[in-house]
Amino acid sequence: MDMPGTLDFLRRLGENNNREWFQENRVHYDDARGQFLQLVGNLIPAVRNIDPSIGVPEAGECVFRIFRDVRFSKDKSPYKTNFGAFLARGGRKSPYAGYYLHLEPGGSFVGGGAYMPEPARLKAIRTSIYRNPDEYKAIVRSPDFRNCFGEVFGEKLKRPPKGFPADFPDIDLLKNRHYAVTRAVSDDFWTGGRFMEEIERAYAILFPFNRFLNRAIEDAEAE
Repeated sequence: MDMPGTLDFLRRLGENNNREWFQENRVHYDDARGQFLQLVGNLIPAVRNIDPSIGVPEAGECVFRIFRDVRFSKDKSPYKTNFGAFLARGGRKSPYAGYYLHLEPGGSFVGGGAYMPEPARLKAIRTSIYRNPDEYKAIVRSPDFRNCFGEVFGEKLKRPPKGFPADFPDIDLLKNRHYAVTRAVSDDFWTGGRFMEEIERAYAILFPFNRFLNRAIEDAEAE
């Protein structure tokens, strides 16, 4: 897998983000996307060994389109300058917590969890944390989790979420809008021969977090 070559294509796309250049270099895009699909295809069975709940999605079901939705954006650049994939039951459109991979020059990362969960699922996650705070804290405060991902990322509410007591000792844990994590990796990460092992290791550390979130999401889906 020529991931440095894929990064180089994305870098050139960022410098020439227009339809004319893209069509002239379509063969290079097809090759770069093929390399990323191969990487995701190789990851799926490895992740399934860690988390059988993801099922057996095809790589194409997990990889996001490169075309941007510019309808409501001031930036009318037609293409993303990254390849992204979400490995979860049902693929990239899954409502469940899963495993994310982002390949972008100067901005690659490995991560996962539940990004922008819709309100009922977000409430279910918060309810599960409220009822099982010690279990949740043991996951997100474990040395391996913190060394790999740091903290749960993203904007937080300024006030306690509706429906939860403000005097709950761990109320800050309920203020996240997303329950997702990331680990940035450099462009050099993709030049070594061990990046697959490193991604798998990160996903193994992520698994208990996703398992906790998915129990809550399953409860919301069952209602």
